[in-house]
Amino acid sequence: MSTAFHLAIPVDDLDAARRFYGELIGCPRGREADTWVDWDLGGHQLVTHLAPGGRGDAAVNAVDGHGVPVPHFGLVLDVPDFQALAGRLRAAGTEFVIEPHVRFPGQPGEQWTMFLRDPAGNALEFKAFADRDQLFAR
Repeated sequence: MSTAFHLAIPVDDLDAARRFYGELIGCPRGREADTWVDWDLGGHQLVTHLAPGGRGDAAVNAVDGHGVPVPHFGLVLDVPDFQALAGRLRAAGTEFVIEPHVRFPGQPGEQWTMFLRDPAGNALEFKAFADRDQLFAR
């Protein structure tokens, strides 16, 4: 059985979502209507729903010395794709919640990670493993 997740998130500006998810992140756009847009986020369906009023502040959990925003979602990428995305985000002047860096160096689960927010304030994490088998390592 093939599976993919479906995630619907609130945004307060669909044009900003189109620029961010489509142009900056590079997600192919799917179906859309006046109040929502479907995105292909690494083979998964992300739907940005127009919901004026914003999300408010998220909680944070301490992980490896950083305040990780909760809730958040994102993708596990290959290292070259992670580095390319980090470069595009930096070039666009993105303000990172947590700058791209290596988390858990020399430990099980060593990974590149970065956190940022979309224009509506939704927290995103992108990560990459030199060895994808470390994704669930303990």
